[in-house]
This record gives sequence, C-alpha cells and structure tokens, in this order.
Amino acid sequence: MKETILNGQDLATLVQRHRSVFERAQQACRERHCWSPFPETPAQYPDSAQAQARGRAAFEAHLGRPFALAQPGLEDGPARAAEEISPYTQQPLGVTYRRADVDALFDAAEVAIGSWSKAAIEVRIAVLMEVIDVLYRDHIFEMAHAVMHTSGQSFNMSYAGSGVNALDRGIEALVHAEQAMRLVPASANWARRFGSANIELEKHYRIVPRGVAVCFACASFPTWNAWPSMMASLATGNAVILKPHPATVLPIALTVRVFRQVLAQFGFDPNLVTMALDTSAEPLGKLLVKHPKTAIVDFTGSVRFGQWVEQNAHPALCFTETAGCNTVVIDAVDDLDAVLRSLATTLCMFSAQMCTSPQNIYISRHGVRTPQGVVGFDEVARRLADAVGAIAQDGKKASMILAAIASPQTLALLAQLQEEGARRGELLLVPGAYAHPEFAEARTRTPLMVKLDKRDRDLYGEERFGPVSFVIACDDADDALRQATTDVREFGGLTAFLYATDEAFIARAVDAYARAGAQLTINLTGPMPLNFAAAYSDYHVTGLNPAGNASLTDMAFVAGRFCITQSRRPARSPAPTR
Repeated sequence: MKETILNGQDLATLVQRHRSVFERAQQACRERHCWSPFPETPAQYPDSAQAQARGRAAFEAHLGRPFALAQPGLEDGPARAAEEISPYTQQPLGVTYRRADVDALFDAAEVAIGSWSKAAIEVRIAVLMEVIDVLYRDHIFEMAHAVMHTSGQSFNMSYAGSGVNALDRGIEALVHAEQAMRLVPASANWARRFGSANIELEKHYRIVPRGVAVCFACASFPTWNAWPSMMASLATGNAVILKPHPATVLPIALTVRVFRQVLAQFGFDPNLVTMALDTSAEPLGKLLVKHPKTAIVDFTGSVRFGQWVEQNAHPALCFTETAGCNTVVIDAVDDLDAVLRSLATTLCMFSAQMCTSPQNIYISRHGVRTPQGVVGFDEVARRLADAVGAIAQDGKKASMILAAIASPQTLALLAQLQEEGARRGELLLVPGAYAHPEFAEARTRTPLMVKLDKRDRDLYGEERFGPVSFVIACDDADDALRQATTDVREFGGLTAFLYATDEAFIARAVDAYARAGAQLTINLTGPMPLNFAAAYSDYHVTGLNPAGNASLTDMAFVAGRFCITQSRRPARSPAPTR
C-alpha cells in the first residue's frame, strides 16, 4: 500500500487533478450527449498489447491461490474456494477467500463513516474519482478477464460493458450525488418580525448519511450495477458492504481491494468498503437485508428475491433492478431485412443474459407492412429465425456476440422450454452448442426461438433468462401494442422496441409504453445493439413497473441516501472593526 496522504494540500491537489474530467461529466449529464473519458475498445487503450498482457497475467496470478483482502472479522482457518467456474474452460478458478463475521463488518463500517462523512463534498468526490482512475489505469484488463471467466461475457464485452461503461456509470452517479448535495446550503441568515420584535437567526444545515449500505452484485454483470451503487452511497457519506454472487466473487474482491487501498492512501478508514461472502448452500442475503444496522440496500438479481427485498428491507432504503419481459412490436417497416438483422444481433447479444435483452416479439397475424407489400406473419418469423441462425452458425461471430452460458441452470431451462414450445407452438430455432474458436470446452448454446399465439401467455409472460425468444401472433397492430404493454405493466419490462411507419400509431405507442414504464426505442437499425444503454444519456430502468424501483441514474437514485439536519441560533453580531 502506498504511503498515506493526510495533509490538506495533497487533498487539494487530488481535487484539482480530477476537476476537468468531472466537469465534463457534469456537462454530459446536463446535455445528455455522447461522451466518455475512456476508449471504447481494448485496442484503443494506451499501449494496448502490453496492458492486455499485464492484465491477463494479473488475472492468472489469482488462479488457485488465496486472495489477500485484509478486513475486519476474518474467520480463523484456511480460506475457502468460491463457486467460481469459468464458462469457457468449465474448470474452477480455485481462488480462495476468507469469510468475515457480518456483525464485525457492520461495526467497522459504522466507525468508518465518522471522518468520511465530515470530509468536504469535493474531497469525497475526488477520492472516488481516484478509485475510478486506478480501476481503469491499473486493473481494467485484469477485471475484464475476471468478469469473462466468471460471468461468461466475451472479452470485448467484459472490457466495455463491465469495464469502461461501468466506470462511466460510476462517474454519472457521482455527478448526481454532487448535484443533490449542492442543493443543500451550508448556512442561511433568516429574519422575521414577531409583533414588535425582529427575530434574526443563523441556521446551519448538515448532510448526514443514512449509514451502512448493503450492495448485492449480480452474477451476469457484477460491476455494471455495483459500481454506480457504491459511488452513490459513498459520495453521500455512507459505507458499503458488498455481497457478491457466489459464482462471480473475483471481480467484486478486486473492486473492494482497490477501494480500500485508495481510501487508506488518502487518510480515510478503508472499512468504508468491505465484502461479505456467502455460498448458495448458506446464503447471507436475508440476514444482510434485515440486519439492524442496514440503512440502504442495492439489489440487482432475480425477480423472486428482488420482490422479497422490496417487501422486507424496511426501514432500510431499497433500490432494486430485477428483470422483466422486454418487448418488440413490429407493425410496418421501410426495410424489413435491416430490422431483422438488428433484432437478430440484439437477441443474440451475450446469449440474452442481459436485463435489457428483448424476449417477446409481437406481430399481427396478418403480417408486417413494407414498401413492397405485406409480408406474412409466418415469413417474418422464419426470416428472423434465419437471421439469428446466421450469427449462430459462424463460430467466430458467435464467440463475440453469443459468448458463453454463465450457468448450467440456463441449459436446463432451454431444454424445458424447447419441450414446451414444441408441444404448444412451433420451434423456429432449436438450440445447440456452437464450437468456440478459442475455448474447446466452452459452455455454449445457440438461441431457442418459438412461435406462439397470444393465448400462450403463461409460457412467455415472465423473463426466461438466456437465449430464448417468442414470436407471438396478435389480432392486429393495436392488439400487439396492447398485449406488449399489458405484459410490461404486469410482469415488468426495462426496454421496449417498436417498428412502425404511421406517426399516429407511434404516438400511441410512446404514450402506452410511458404509462407501462419501459424505455422505448423506435425504428432503430444498424450496427449499434438495440439495447445499448449510454452512460450520461440513457436512463436505465424507470421504477414504474415490477422490473425495478430505481433508475440509473437520476436524482432519486442518490438524494435519499442522505438526510438533512439543522441547527439554529440567534444571529451573532459581527465583531466590530477597528
């Protein structure tokens, strides 16, 4: 660990060092334009080849060894391996971790809050910007390999989605936290007449953190949700206990170690950030949520446990993102092939193991209108299946887009849905393994696509996590829109996609999806994945349907993480001047 910096001059230098990037992020959040301080691809990283080699070596150095993480309450005895098995090699990572006593973590976190919450807002922001800088500069490729070999993301997605884009989301959370806190003045002078008396008061306002935040990191994208949640809590003066998924501990352990090192370097208690480990057989989730010292809960994960968290977190403040039935409505298009290519790529992206992946595609049984005439429902479904199949048949392309299947449970789900789909509808695509060009043992599957009628709502009316989609026949375009938005309201939905040429119908769809609380993309084709969420510009989740109660990132995501106290006293006359 580097020598601790305690003096104010060095902290002022730190604030100045990060000022320009932070101000650019503030501008991007105001204007919602495209901006990032980070290169979007690994090849654009400075000294990319050497940096990637160092990152891979750093990742491999963790394998089969204890992970050193000094934190309070560590249990005696040998470290234990987590449930981390690479989806690419299907071999255990063999990294061992020492578990910590939960009560000791909460006690240490409460103590750590004291000096941290008293630090100036700009100092806290600068320290956290330094964390982001260290994660990017020293650990981005190490982190990318850790995410890849625990979640199953491709290397490029691990770098982009779970690396630099997650860092962007972290900065975005800092911007909103700073904005919320700056709205609270430090002091005010107040005067009013009461009868013949003039009462003058000086008032002082203090931002007080809620306390200890528990942050659940999900298995598929462990950093993308965790980093902004951590930044939102820490910027507003709280401490954070991270609870990784047992299958993806290493990315979170690396995260915790970097936070702790930077906090200590600048004279703050590293116990502001700690990690609580559990196993699938002995979960800690409910204990952490209901712990009497839990003040904030950030949860990303399954619908079932997310709903339990929302119902049981009180009196803790609760922020959730779970999942839902992301929908597509196709009414009329200018270029059907372009639409189907874009949909196919998005359906395949990370084998639809993303909370924003489209699942249910609603089309009039009379077909889709095009400039060349109406294309029948069955033909549209077949051509979409062909477009998806073309991606799956190309091993190199599939490895970059489909990547790997994170969990064997997904394979079991595909087998179950294939059987039910064949019995109740028509199988447009049957899943099978594809040969990964780099990892012969990779756990892979091509997508399952099923053609159904709207009466089969019990089959498609929930998120089916993994590479599965349903093409659903509806009475007409209005019925398709009604079915889609009803499902979003009842089952949840984060993203939605519409293809239409009639502006009146588009306007009705915009209104309907707004009421249902899903973020809508209209008539988008081209190389950008339809479900790409841009930091500083796109709001992720609305909080208006069962898919989650919080958004990345708006003011509500940060403002409730602190409270305001005040003191007031009679105004003191200024000292006389000589």
